[in-house]
Amino acid sequence: MRVTSGFWVSAFIRRVGLEGGFATLRRRGAEEAGAIAVTVSRASDRLVALFLQAPQSVFGEDRPEDRLFVAAWPEIFVEEEKVRDKLDREIRFDPDLWIVDVDDRDGRSFLDIART
Repeated sequence: MRVTSGFWVSAFIRRVGLEGGFATLRRRGAEEAGAIAVTVSRASDRLVALFLQAPQSVFGEDRPEDRLFVAAWPEIFVEEEKVRDKLDREIRFDPDLWIVDVDDRDGRSFLDIART
């Protein structure tokens, strides 16, 4: 059984903190099933990564119990403005979107990344 988006986000924020990162909730989405976006900031170069929930096509019939994520761009870390623009478009498309911001010196996402 899949946990609600609200529960998953709360647990994720705690996990990041326990593993030495810092996470904050930027935008609250639909409690039950809102999509989740995660930004990751690195202190070293001020670039930002954006991870979105993996679409069904990534895992086909074998839908996992937990949420999987994919990077929004092949280069992963990009300028903050590019991430901001993408998130604005995502919110217009899905107003129930959750956004979590992660700050980690090493740029770790703390997410389960889908293999594409």
